[in-house]
Parts: sequence; C-alpha cells; structure tokens
Amino acid sequence: MCGILAALGLQGDPEKNRRMMLRQSKLLRHRGPDANSIWQSTDGNSFIAFERLQIIDVTDGGKQPFIIERPGGNIAWALNSEIYNHDELKQKYLKGVKIVKDSKSDSAIIGHMYEKLGDSDELWNSLDGIFACVLVDEATGDFVAARDPIGVCSFYWGKGRDGSTWFASEMKALQAHCETFDIFPPGHCYRSRTGKLERWYKPKWLDLEYVPTAPADLTTIHDSLVGAVVKRLMSDAPLGVLLSGGLDSSLVAAIAVRHMKESKNAYDTDQPLHTFSIGLPGSPDLVAARRVAAFLGTQHHEFTFTVEEGIDALYDLIWHIESYEQVRASVPMYILSRKIKAGGFKVVLSGEGADEIYGGYLFFHKAPTPKDFQQETVRLVRRLHQFDVMRANKAPFSFGLEPRVPFLDKAFLDTSMTLDPADKMDKPDGKHARMEKYLLRKAFDRPEDPYLPEDVLWRQKEQFSDGVGYNWVDGLKEYAEKVVTDELWEARQVRFPEHTPNTREYYLLRSMFEEHFPSPSALATVPKGLSIACSTPEALAWDPEWADTHEISGRAMQAVHAAGSTFTYQKRQPSGGDPGPAGPAAAAAPAERPIANGKIVPQTSPLPACSRLDVPKGVAQAAKANGIHVAAG
Repeated sequence: MCGILAALGLQGDPEKNRRMMLRQSKLLRHRGPDANSIWQSTDGNSFIAFERLQIIDVTDGGKQPFIIERPGGNIAWALNSEIYNHDELKQKYLKGVKIVKDSKSDSAIIGHMYEKLGDSDELWNSLDGIFACVLVDEATGDFVAARDPIGVCSFYWGKGRDGSTWFASEMKALQAHCETFDIFPPGHCYRSRTGKLERWYKPKWLDLEYVPTAPADLTTIHDSLVGAVVKRLMSDAPLGVLLSGGLDSSLVAAIAVRHMKESKNAYDTDQPLHTFSIGLPGSPDLVAARRVAAFLGTQHHEFTFTVEEGIDALYDLIWHIESYEQVRASVPMYILSRKIKAGGFKVVLSGEGADEIYGGYLFFHKAPTPKDFQQETVRLVRRLHQFDVMRANKAPFSFGLEPRVPFLDKAFLDTSMTLDPADKMDKPDGKHARMEKYLLRKAFDRPEDPYLPEDVLWRQKEQFSDGVGYNWVDGLKEYAEKVVTDELWEARQVRFPEHTPNTREYYLLRSMFEEHFPSPSALATVPKGLSIACSTPEALAWDPEWADTHEISGRAMQAVHAAGSTFTYQKRQPSGGDPGPAGPAAAAAPAERPIANGKIVPQTSPLPACSRLDVPKGVAQAAKANGIHVAAG
C-alpha cells in the first residue's frame, strides 16, 4: 500500500505545477517511505504522485503510477490497495494479456481490467480487497476514482481553486490548494464522463429497513473468518499481529498461527508468528496478551508507555489521524506502530470490525428489538471509516506500517450481516444468558482442538483505550482539566461556535486539530453527535439514562460490565453428545432457537473474570522457549 495524490486539470505553468505536486506528495511520505514517483499527462496539466510502501512485488515492477502506452492515448493509474484475488482475476479476465512491466503487483491489473470492463460497477465488484484508486484515460479525457466497500483505505477528494479535481490518501495533502475537500465515501465511484458520484457496493444488508432472517451456521462463520485471515497473510514483507488479548485480535492471531505455513510470505515461515501488545504497566490487555501468546507459541513483543508519553504524542498523532475523535485509542496504537516498524515489520493484522458486525459493544445488551440491533450494526459499519478503521489505518501508517483487518473482509461481512439479528442478541428475557459476540465465540469453541484458552475465548469486551489501562484515560482527562483553564472553558462557545466541545478533553483535542487543519472542510470530516461507549446517537434512545452522557469509553457501561461475573457461557458437551446434567438455572430458562452446527442451550457456568488469567506451568515453559517470560500459576 502507499500514499497517492492526484490533481487533474490544473491551470498554469506545468513545470511549476509538477514541483508543487512533488512538495505536496511529500506530506504523504510516511505512508510510503520506500520510493516515490510521479506521472504527468501528455498535455502537462494532470498529475498522479505516488509514495510507495513495498509489500507485494518489491521490485521496480511494482512501481506506480502504472502506464499502458497506446497510440490513441495512455491509461495511467495508481492504487493504494491490497487486492487479494489478483491472480484469479488475471485468469478470469486477462488470459493472454501482457501485464504492464510484467509486474507481479496486485495493483498492476487494474488498467487492464479497465480496458476489458470500462469503468463499470463490475470492475470494482470483482475486486476482493481494499483500495483507493485514481485512473486517467487520455484517449477519452475521462478519469475515474473509487474506494473499497467499507473505506479501509483512507481517501479524500477536493476542488482546486483553479477548478481542478484532486484526490489524496490524506487530507493534509489537499488543504493548501483546494477550496473545498471532503471524505471520498466508501463503496463509491466517481466518473468524470457522467460527473456523478455513485455507489457501486450495494449489498442488501446496507438498507436500514432490511432485517435478515438467515439462521446462524457456526461452521460458515468459522470458515468465512478463517478464509479472511488466511488471504491477508499474502505478503512479500515481514508480517505480525496486533494482539490486545481480547477476543477479536486473539482469534486473528490463532488463525494466523494455524495457517502461516500455507501463506505466501517470502520470509521463513518456520519461524513463529510475531505478536505485539502495548499498555500501561500491569494493564488488562498486557496480561491477557501474554496469556494468548503463550498459548499460541508466538514470538511476543510487549511494550509499555506512560501517561506522560501518551500526552506528548497527542499533537503529532492528531496531525496523522486527521481527527480529534478516536484519540484515546489511537495514542497507544501510534506508539506501538513506531516500535513495530523499528523492528523491521511492514504489515500487521488487526481485529477491528467484529464489535460493529456482531454487536460486541456492551450497550448492545439494551437493544429493544432485533431490528434495532440490526440497524445499529449497519450504522456502525457504515461509519467505521471515520472511527475505528480510520484509527487502524492512519495510526500505523504514520510510520509506514500497513494494517489489515480480516473482520471487514467482503465475504465475511456478507456472511455475518445477513444473519438473523435475533441470533446475535441476548435472551428476550434480558437475563444475559449469552455474552456479546456469542456466535463468534461459539464458532471457534473447539474443545477437541482449541483455538484459544477458554477464559480468553469468553473474556468480556474491553475497549482498547480502557484495556491498555484506565490510568491513561484518567490521566488524559486530568491533563485537559489543567491546561484548559476556566477562562478558556467559559469562552468555548465563542472559540468553537460550531459543535462546541462538551468536555475539556474535547476542547484540548479540538484545539490541536484546528492548529493543523483550520479550514471548515477539515472540520466537516470529523463525525459529530453524542455517543455512549462507541454507540451511534440513535442508540441513546435505548435507555433514558444515556440521554446526557459525556463518557465515550466502556466505563459508561459499568453496570453492564459489573454484571460480567454473572454472564454465563455454554459448558462443553461430552464427545458423545450428552449435554450433561442441567442445573436449576438451565431448567428455568426458556426454549432456545436452534443454530446449525451447534445449539444455544441454557447456561450454567460463570465466566472467569479477567483477573483469573493465570498461566499454567506448562504453558509458561512453552512461552519461555519462545522468548516470553511469564509467571506460572
């Protein structure tokens, strides 16, 4: 992947414009520190600049922009992408076609696909992966831009003061020369020949009025996620996994460990998978991540940071993520990404997306109906590109580290978002007989060949900024209370008449943001509205007590979290299929909806608390052999 910048239809001296484009492209060099290049149109007025991070085909064959030379006019394009099915697309659409520069790059096929399919929706729908693309056809004078379904690849566009059209991986490259700019919406394509921005990604589940009815099939869920992880092991550069010790990242790591030898990594796959975690000393995530790494036998790297180091990183971080949202969680990821890149890694897998898809946030326990539950998951997935995915993309890319998010795989999304939401929910009687993300947990509950320790597989949700240590959140709040004086706070509506901050923390972060990005266009890219523990504003109607919340972290759900000790999970059945003796709680429970390849049955055993993540002696010895030192329990 990389950083791309395009300006089409510039006015003025072409040579001056070329130098200007090279200067602006440097603002994206953190995304692609390995090489840079630029394409200039035959008439001299259009440019595509490229900052390269070498992942697939690290030779010059992967150098962009790509150009197909034709007598009637060239085709030029650049992609910030990982197209996982590029070999299959060659077989389907490009048999006998000589790929430009004989490139093995996944991005090299796009111009040839355009020659076959034009700028049709079929072109974009055929791609399995993530991308932000700009393509220019000099023969027709047309250009096309498109973005992946969920917006994993960051992408912006703007209108130049001279009437030119601009595209960029980050808005910092646009603000000096664009009169206005905005987020390029995920799943959309802009065609200059029609002048229209149109959605090409149109799954039925995106419709808020659609309530799916497909029964949950645990085997399908399992196989779909395994496929999503395995295809993301494609890399010609060293790869690792961000491991918080929570369910989502632990599942990604567990699947990757099982399938590393089947992946296409160029480095020695006999070596263990590398995993990385960060937190304040003694934080829940560090404890849980050690437990998972020891169980999986990964080469684990643990880093700590202090509240002071986190605060010192704020100003630079906001420059990189281009938002004052998601800052709490972005700081530890930003610090960790720098450490990972310094170790020689270029690619990391991460666990974002599962909470949105399966209703993993604790506030989902209060969803009134299956339709409400489904609508909230759709709203959350739609806005991921402004929240968790934005953080997951831009924080690692601050240091030229490429993130990959298996839970946002197109096929996995289609599998998961078309399940009957009733199967994802709590019991109708509200007794929390199932934990959040029950289906996902149950799909990987394989006692005969466990993916994870049972107490990790059934560990309750921690939000990343909370899991790295509550002291980080408290320290940031205390710092904001100190530096945002009473005088500043009382005048907040004067300084920020639009979307006035409702906490001093937001005042502080908003101030830093506007130092970097003072334009109204930049402010408009940041999402607004109240939230409780990562909800959308619409979900606040589920509980009257949420109406005036100012707490965005998981601690807003303390009452739900405190009930975690009473959450229960299905005890493993004997191999003979006998469900075992039913306790009093099971006998009193209402009948359950059956699920294919597994059945939700009344629960009897309490979930172990996070404090019980002690490490058995044998596991500790295995961990030590892999360079991880933990105390045996």
